[in-house]
Amino acid sequence: MSERSAAPGSLALVESLVNTLDIESGRDALDTEEGRAALGIGDGELDTARALRESLRAALLAHAGHPPHATVTPLGELLAHAPLLVTVDDTDGSAALAPADRGPLLSRVGAAVAGALVEGTWQRLKACEAPTCHWAYYDRSPAGRSRWCSMQVCGARAKMRRYRAKER
Repeated sequence: MSERSAAPGSLALVESLVNTLDIESGRDALDTEEGRAALGIGDGELDTARALRESLRAALLAHAGHPPHATVTPLGELLAHAPLLVTVDDTDGSAALAPADRGPLLSRVGAAVAGALVEGTWQRLKACEAPTCHWAYYDRSPAGRSRWCSMQVCGARAKMRRYRAKER
């Protein structure tokens, strides 16, 4: 839905997972084998992936200053089950959190969130405020105050609704 470029680094995984559901049309990429394969979602991970997606969406709405779209399992509760380990680079001594097992989506998302938190990019990943959208996008605006995934679509619709309401 968005014309924005993908989120940086491992946040692209989080953005891609949230954007597997098109709220307006109801299409869910996780319903297809190709959609699950694109995210490396294994057999038996579908329920967890959907719960994780909606918990992430709620967190991204919070980043944009909006309440959750639905009652969801808190993201911290889900990520508490993500086995991560500290890795240290032998050449420069830098440390990072990495999934203990590269397979499970939960571990990969947990590592992505932890890495983005350290890099200071986690708060910039947001969900569009339009109730029929809630598409994830990375806010690259200088002030970090973007509200919509697309100014041409969601932003224009919101502004038109405000204009029409004012004219009444």
